[in-house]
Order: sequence, then C-alpha cells, then structure tokens
Amino acid sequence: MVITALNPVASSLGLEKGMSLADARALIPSLEVLDNIPHLEGKLLNRFAHWAIRFTPVVSIDPPDGLILDITGCTHLWGGEKSYVNEITSKIQTLGYHVKTAIADTIGASWALAHYARPSQIIENDLYSENMMSLPPESMRLEPSITERLHKLGLKEIRDLLNLTRSSLKRRFGDTLIKRLNQGFGIEAEIIPFIVPVEPYEERLSSMEPIQTRKGIEIALQKLLETICHRLTMEQKGLRKCMFRCYREDGKTSEIAISTNSPSHHAEHLFKLFENDISTIRPGTGIEVFSVSAVVVEDLPSGQEKIWESAGGGLHDQRVSELYDRLMASRDVVAISRFLPAEHHLPEKSYKAAGSLSEQTTHAWKSNPARPLYVLSPPELIEVTAPIPDYPPMFFNYQGKRHKIIKADGPERVEQEWWIQRGRHRDYYAVEDEEGKRYWLFRSGHYDEQKTYKWFIHGLFS
Repeated sequence: MVITALNPVASSLGLEKGMSLADARALIPSLEVLDNIPHLEGKLLNRFAHWAIRFTPVVSIDPPDGLILDITGCTHLWGGEKSYVNEITSKIQTLGYHVKTAIADTIGASWALAHYARPSQIIENDLYSENMMSLPPESMRLEPSITERLHKLGLKEIRDLLNLTRSSLKRRFGDTLIKRLNQGFGIEAEIIPFIVPVEPYEERLSSMEPIQTRKGIEIALQKLLETICHRLTMEQKGLRKCMFRCYREDGKTSEIAISTNSPSHHAEHLFKLFENDISTIRPGTGIEVFSVSAVVVEDLPSGQEKIWESAGGGLHDQRVSELYDRLMASRDVVAISRFLPAEHHLPEKSYKAAGSLSEQTTHAWKSNPARPLYVLSPPELIEVTAPIPDYPPMFFNYQGKRHKIIKADGPERVEQEWWIQRGRHRDYYAVEDEEGKRYWLFRSGHYDEQKTYKWFIHGLFS
C-alpha cells in the first residue's frame, strides 16, 4: 500500500506521494490513513468546476487538482481582482480545503504562479516581473525529463531560459519547451475546453449580501433583463429562450426558463413571463450571484411603419405576440394552437399546426361549402337510417342518443389525392337535429345492398 495523496501537514513532516504506507508509519506512528476511493478526485474536481461557474461562465478543469477560470470582465462585480480572489479562496477554505490562486494575463503564467509562487500572486500587465523570472522551469508545465536536463545544465529559473536563444533551446529540448514559453508569456494563444458552453448573451449580477426575499430576486432579475435587452436592442436582435439562474451560498443552483413566440427585447414583457415562476426559486441560505442568459437569439430588425396607417399589423403586431406569450406562461391555460391550411383533400389532413404566429401559407382555407369548427380525430362510427342512395340520413345514433334529422345539405364528395388512391371516397352531409344542433356526417363508400359502406360523424358546427 502506498500514499496517493497527503495534506500539507503530512507533507511538511517528510512524507511524499508514492511512499509505502509501512515506511510512512515508521516515521510517524500516529499517522491517520484513509482509503483512496477510485475516481473520487475527478468527481470532486468536476463539482468544484460547476460550483465555480457562479464566478465566471468560462471554467475549465486542470487535472488532477486545478481549475482554470477566464475572469475577463467579471472581477468588477466583486469590487476588483483582490476582492474577487479573496471571495473564492475564503469559500473554498470554509469547505475545509487548501487552495492556492493566482491571476495573470495568460493561462501559463497564472498556472505557474498558483503552483510555484508563495503566497498567491496577482500580476497586472507585467509578465516579466521578478515573481515570474524567479520561478523554476517546472512552472512552465514541462515534462519531468525536460526539467531534469535543464537542472543538470544549471538552468534553474525561467530567466535562465529567456537569456538563451530560441534556436538553441529548440535544438536541445524540442518544440514543447518553446511552445510552453510562448504560451506563458502571451506570444502564442492557448485555448481551454469549457465544462459548460458559454452563452454569447449573458449578464451577471453579484449581491453584497446573500438575497433571500422574493423582492430582492425580482430587483436582480429586472436589472439583468434591462441590461441584456439594451444590448440586444443595440444589435437588432431578440431572444426566443431565456434562462434565469440563481447561485446560492450553499453551492446549489436554482433556475427558471421562459420562451417567446417571436424574438423580443422588451424587458418588461420578459419579466412578466418570469414572474409566474419566481415563487419556485428556493433561495436557501441566500443567493449571492444572479445571471440571465439568452439561450436562443434571432435577428429583430426595426420595423418600418406607414405614415397613414395604424401601427397594428394583425398577427404581426408585437402586442399580439406578447399576449400569446403571457397566456402560454399562465398556469390556467392548457394550450393555445394556431392552424394553417394544408394540401390535402381529406378534412383531417387539410390543416396543420403552425409553428409560430408569423408562419405563413400559400393556400387558402376551404370555405365552400362551410366546414365545422370542431373536427373529431379520428371520425367516430355511428348507426344511420337512410332511405335511398344519395339521400341524407333520417336518424343517427351517437353516444347512446338517437338524433332525428330535420334539415340536411349534401352530399359533398371527397376523395383521396390521385397519387395516393387508397381507401374509399366519402360523401359528406351537414345535418341539423330536432334540438337545433348541427353535425357533419359522411358515408364511406358507395351505397349498396350488401351494406359494405359505413357512416361516421366527423365534426360539430358551433
């Protein structure tokens, strides 16, 4: 059994990774030992990475024990870089972990400072400062075989490497050393993979004290919506789907989402859509960071209005779209549907659900003869009494009730499209019973003595 990890106290007493447990206990008889759970470090690091998203949307894992955060444009929310780092450090230490941090203009420099500088460092616009120059070559994330050769040659600090020509370093140590130096000092770009894709349109807001009240959550949401909508307006864009996330002090996250029928950058309207679900947010011990992200964004150019006509445009009117959004967001509304005509003869196939209020069609609704507003899908089989062929029925039984027909109109013959040619034709009748209720019936197939035909009810007139 060997040591795979140890805390700073054990390390200061001379223990090292890879040392056998028997030798370690011989040095320190009172040593406390825990079994190493496979893959626990990776899972813990992944949880820390997702936790760190509250400080910046750009987070990457640096195995086996590090995180890389792109904090560009985020530190002002905490009052500067020093306060930002202190906030992260104190929260991780509160959880019982040791942590070292560093801020620099490149990933390589920040990694070097975090791993080899003491204490934590912040370098602003001076990567060639003494703090960097005095670091060992290992801080450039080099292979052990390369660093060993460097030490044998007496190159024990980064300044020693920079005093040599690039060509000589490349001949002796290959491209890896040059690449790491270039990345560390900003000569060559370095790309890190994000654990969560970054939304192009996202705004964040941190709070001085953890927020627990609904009013505080509403104020934060309003400010974020105003900010992101102003940005969308300037770029002539509107959002179709929006996420509101609340990062709690205990490390958990609450979120709610809305969607709109058409692109929108109207902050007041978007807030009303969120308003119904704010009560589902559980602040716990308090929310310390809020964010709003536009997940789906579309172009929304300014519309030109006509001088002598009103601004209203039917279904194209933005007010209609906003009304539709509010109705759909209401818990009292089950569904709202809009239908468009389709190229089919059979009534149940002659319409389709529209994807949005703005969707158009090149076909017109069939209005002659009149069609019922309510159509049964599928048509229901009924029993009918009819005198002679092509005459409307006299009676029909539907849902256990006998209906006597007083008035009728028809038949209207409907057949399949010529390229389908399956199934029988239909003869439709619009009928009215003794109670004044009107129905849409059809006979499937020709009227014959063998009674191979069948009668169906297909719709109800309002």
